[in-house]
Amino acid sequence: MAERPARLNTGSHDLPVGLELAAFMTTDWAPTPLPGDLRVPGYEVMAGRRARLSARFPGERLLVPAGELKVRSNDCDHRFRPHSAYAWLTGLTGEDQPGHVLVMEPSGSGHEAVLYVRPRSPRADGGDEFYRDRRYGEFWVGRRPDLAEAERLTGVRCLHVDDLDALPPGRDASSDAELAQVLSELRLVKDAWEVAQLQLAVDHTTTGFEDVVRSLPRALAHPRGERVLEGVFGLRARAEGNGTGYETIAASGAHACVLHWIRNDGRLDPRELLLLDAGVETETLYTSDITRTLPLSGRFSPVQRQVYELVLAAQEAGISALRPGAAYRDFHRAAMQVIAEGLADWGVLKSASGELHRRYTLCGSGHMLGLDVHDCAKARAETYLDGVLEAGHVLTVEPGLYLQPDDETLPPELRGIGVRIEDDLVITDTGAHLLSGALPRSVDGVEEWMGNLLEG
Repeated sequence: MAERPARLNTGSHDLPVGLELAAFMTTDWAPTPLPGDLRVPGYEVMAGRRARLSARFPGERLLVPAGELKVRSNDCDHRFRPHSAYAWLTGLTGEDQPGHVLVMEPSGSGHEAVLYVRPRSPRADGGDEFYRDRRYGEFWVGRRPDLAEAERLTGVRCLHVDDLDALPPGRDASSDAELAQVLSELRLVKDAWEVAQLQLAVDHTTTGFEDVVRSLPRALAHPRGERVLEGVFGLRARAEGNGTGYETIAASGAHACVLHWIRNDGRLDPRELLLLDAGVETETLYTSDITRTLPLSGRFSPVQRQVYELVLAAQEAGISALRPGAAYRDFHRAAMQVIAEGLADWGVLKSASGELHRRYTLCGSGHMLGLDVHDCAKARAETYLDGVLEAGHVLTVEPGLYLQPDDETLPPELRGIGVRIEDDLVITDTGAHLLSGALPRSVDGVEEWMGNLLEG
């Protein structure tokens, strides 16, 4: 039997397909349309977002790609997550978006939005992508909308991605710095729908933290207890949302002094602290970002309490500085003043002035939050770091102390302790609202919360 030539994303070990099987595979398939009333979440706000982008670039063709698949190993790709700007403008957030591009086509006094997508694999006329292609085949990775369905989902005219090659060049958000900057700055202020999505992410994250505490007895008995905790939180994130918004940090003991400890391969010691920095990402791709530092025994030792309460006082000072019209950097300055004074009181620093406290704090005390955990990162300094807060900004406040185990400027009892306390807040007309208030922060509150979960 003659074989059809391989022309798809197939593996070297795939079985050949003869002409008889190829013909048989294209017949007798029942129609399976998507529901006709389906819309992307937040459908009603997407057109307004695109109009705001259009107004910034009159007469210019704009391209906002979803991104491409990245190989993990051989013929296995990493899970796909669309670029945040693409998701913000289209509402399309699924793993079926690789290679898609939103084009803002100049039209009259504005732009027409056109989506270039890879539609559902055809099953007639000799098409074999639907059952043979490992990257895009429906029987391999799932069904995609056809062009008409994609238009109903988004309210945007949709064309085949292969037609992109016929377009004249335009400004591409993946390579045009000014376009990327504008797209970041347009996302700085969150609307009510976005804040609700962030609250949902926080609520699921709160549940994930509860799961972690309940699993502590099992994790303490495991040689890689940190990884057990990472897995427990990851289960909640996948069950309730798209997954984690970033790689979970489950850092016990001196690992907590490493800002982005994601190896999570350590054993847990009940005499030490656990720094858990984790966030659930919703199906709409908004993420929370919360950190709690927990005593693995359920009770803080006196020295652990000492460090924790200084960090908590710094966080309270930072949160108190949040209000519309305040400089963005004010909350960091307020938190660091408390830290510096505390270190001076302990005798670690000779004075609270200057910047020597940064040896023990290492980084800033927060960041914008939204579709990206470090949101709007391409925004200009004058609109972000050197800007002022306004209602609708969502950000974290997360001061920390990272007392390295080999730091001889510290008394021995402080070495190897890392504490960070991080919460998510939205700026309101009068101040700031704590989105993550369901998770306790005080020493007594943390101990009581852990005790109730471990006894339950």
